[in-house]
Amino acid sequence: MAFYVTTPIYYVNAAPHLGHAYSTIGADILARHMRQRGEDVFFLTGTDEHGEPVAQAAEREGVTPRDLADRNAARFQDLMPRINASNDFFIRTSDPRHVARVQEVMQRVHDNGHVYKGLYEGWYCPRCADFKSEAEQGPDHTCLIHRIALTREEEENYFFQLSAFQERLEQLHETDFVQPSTRANEAKAFIGQWLQDISLTRGKITWGVTVPWDDSHVFYVWFDALLNYYTALSYARPGEDVTDTFWGAPTHHLIGKDILKFHTIYWPALLMAAGIDLPRQVFVHGFLLGHDNRKMSKSDGNVLDPFEVMEKFGTDALRFYLMRDVAFGEDGAVSMAAVERRYESELANDLGNLASRTISMIGRYRDGVVPDAEPEDFSVTQAFDEQMASFAIYDALETAWTLVRRLNRYVEEQAPWALAKDPDKAPELDRALATLAHNLREVADLLQPFMPAKMDVLLEALAKDRLEKIEPLFPKLATA
Repeated sequence: MAFYVTTPIYYVNAAPHLGHAYSTIGADILARHMRQRGEDVFFLTGTDEHGEPVAQAAEREGVTPRDLADRNAARFQDLMPRINASNDFFIRTSDPRHVARVQEVMQRVHDNGHVYKGLYEGWYCPRCADFKSEAEQGPDHTCLIHRIALTREEEENYFFQLSAFQERLEQLHETDFVQPSTRANEAKAFIGQWLQDISLTRGKITWGVTVPWDDSHVFYVWFDALLNYYTALSYARPGEDVTDTFWGAPTHHLIGKDILKFHTIYWPALLMAAGIDLPRQVFVHGFLLGHDNRKMSKSDGNVLDPFEVMEKFGTDALRFYLMRDVAFGEDGAVSMAAVERRYESELANDLGNLASRTISMIGRYRDGVVPDAEPEDFSVTQAFDEQMASFAIYDALETAWTLVRRLNRYVEEQAPWALAKDPDKAPELDRALATLAHNLREVADLLQPFMPAKMDVLLEALAKDRLEKIEPLFPKLATA
């Protein structure tokens, strides 16, 4: 069975930060889990390179938009192996293949009668690249997301007939198209305001995809960007178009809540207008918050630097922490102190110590050979798989950790060191050691999508005919 998962594509007006790592790691965990289960997976991420925010950032730096896009796209591409992302393709929206496909789809929208020319006037946020309704504005016409003053814009554009899809969108949002339910309610509230037609093109900027029926305009960046999930499949595998394979499969798209409107309202309406089947589901995660409980921002000085975390604790620890400390789908505060607490208590003590003790005791008492005894089965795989299938990543990780905690209790209950002193209790010792080895393999299998490097080491160690001592998976931190 095919499975398609994407991240949002990331703006190249600045370098990568923790929010980008968060979305990508979440998608990567799902992709790795589904591959483990035998699914044919395609995992897409990439960069959003057109539009006014990029053009303005380039102007401030005194470079061309293309130069800025090339430089920062490379930074995002470099981030992927650094966080151990297993993406199958990295799309850049300045790629001529994407541009051509966008023009093809948008020409279809135009030919289907969903485009007209008109005068647009409204309050505009250049950083969101979005016109804001009254409900989306703060005091004195400010952006609620970026907390900057909006500008009053007026220009002649082509419009997309969003209002024509009111009823179909209402029907769509009676399904589980948007998850979790709190985010679905936000999308329904937006539809409930009654949809207005929206600007499809811009005539005042040039850094974008040229409109095929009027080369004096470029497409509003969001329409260019939203189509990347569809366009990439036509050329991501050299010489092969895999659109039919993956677009028709369960397609799951992870996004942050600040771009909910575009992905849950504009995008499905655009696909409807083009006659393209809709994706299966959009999962909306929350914001990672700084110590002041506000969305992390370098300008606010409340950023947790992912590179600093990886330098001190390792990549797997960052991946684990981001999914462990905040329920995926909700907002949550993160900090370096919290990373350290999770690392020490759960990775080093709970899991690392369990792995070391298990392998050490099998080595000491059975010369490294796992006894051929019937183990007790504490399996949590069924519950874990059900939670992962519904994107309940936080819950699935907690389920896996119940097994880690159960095995640590089992060690204390069975006390293999005591059993080893009594030859008459050799069968009990065999069963205890076999139980630990059997269930520790399950732990490593469940956690492999979260911490692929460390769990590969553990799985390899447990697969040997004669177990050998391994270095601590999560070494204790040096104290000053």
